[in-house]
Amino acid sequence: MPHTLPTADSSAARLAGLLDSAMDGIITTDATQRIVLYNRAAEKIFGWQPDQVLGQSLEMLLPHRYRRGHAAHVQRFGATGVTSRRMGDGTVIHGLRRNGEEFPMDASISHLDGGEGKLFTVILRDVSERVRAQQDLAAFATQAGAIREQEKSRVARELHDELAQSLTALKMDAIWLRDHLQDDPAAAAEKIATMLEMLDASVASTRRIAADLRPLVLDDLGLGAAIEWLVQNFTHRTGLPCALEAEEDLALDEPYATAVFRMVQESLANVAKHAHARRVSVKVHRTADAIRLEVQDDGVGFDLSAPRKAGSLGLAGLRERAQLAKGCVDIHSTPGGGTRVTAVIPVAGESP
Repeated sequence: MPHTLPTADSSAARLAGLLDSAMDGIITTDATQRIVLYNRAAEKIFGWQPDQVLGQSLEMLLPHRYRRGHAAHVQRFGATGVTSRRMGDGTVIHGLRRNGEEFPMDASISHLDGGEGKLFTVILRDVSERVRAQQDLAAFATQAGAIREQEKSRVARELHDELAQSLTALKMDAIWLRDHLQDDPAAAAEKIATMLEMLDASVASTRRIAADLRPLVLDDLGLGAAIEWLVQNFTHRTGLPCALEAEEDLALDEPYATAVFRMVQESLANVAKHAHARRVSVKVHRTADAIRLEVQDDGVGFDLSAPRKAGSLGLAGLRERAQLAKGCVDIHSTPGGGTRVTAVIPVAGESP
């Protein structure tokens, strides 16, 4: 049975029996803000036993800095019947658990006139996980924005340092050719050879910059070939052997193909930056309704509970990409024991 103070209002007692089975915390106070009903969900949320709160002021469940504002809000509500607190409207208030921990909660308030005066009922929900997820998402968005700006700066720098300077040099050489082509054919031929080498280097730079932004192999040859290109490029840049286990004809529609490609790319980038590994393996397998990828290294590993460095997306980036694709990521790592990143992306509705 629900926990209530004795009352002459039998309808309140019957109502309390129904409210006790609710999943949300429900607390009823009298006109003086003394608690007269406290259901089981509220007991789980706040940690107080019913005999410890019944008859006590509701303020015991609120942080000190919010008590005055809450009392004024209830007084105004009792006089006007108007409140800005509605469950799910985005307004978050804070409660105080028995152990002194503050937590965010979603709440709504209502009142009725009983035989012994006004009764105020608060329906509340612990939204700690929701708020934490919003904070994590906001932090990720901030970090992602910073990383995007860094990426734009890198591309701008490469365009300036490589392409712009090469084009400037080619323009100067073209002017020289215009002025000296008839006078010194041998020097002109040598100049043309130099210009061709510079053009080849510029084309290679353009392709490399474009591949970093969006690899054409993913669009032209599909996911399997794109992942093979990633692995070969990783080995070429780092010198680390990387074993690949994947279907040759692996193909996915968008946005799944890009999500999987970028997750493998980011995992290998993390290995190159932090792992100090000797060997790496990449596995990508397709089932009827999902694609599973695994990137494992034998490097130094790390403590998953340790704070990440500022400005580093790292694991957050992998989790965010998986969430956007409605998948999940499991990361297993121990100091000295290497790291394994496993992701499962559902691809329902596609034929393997």
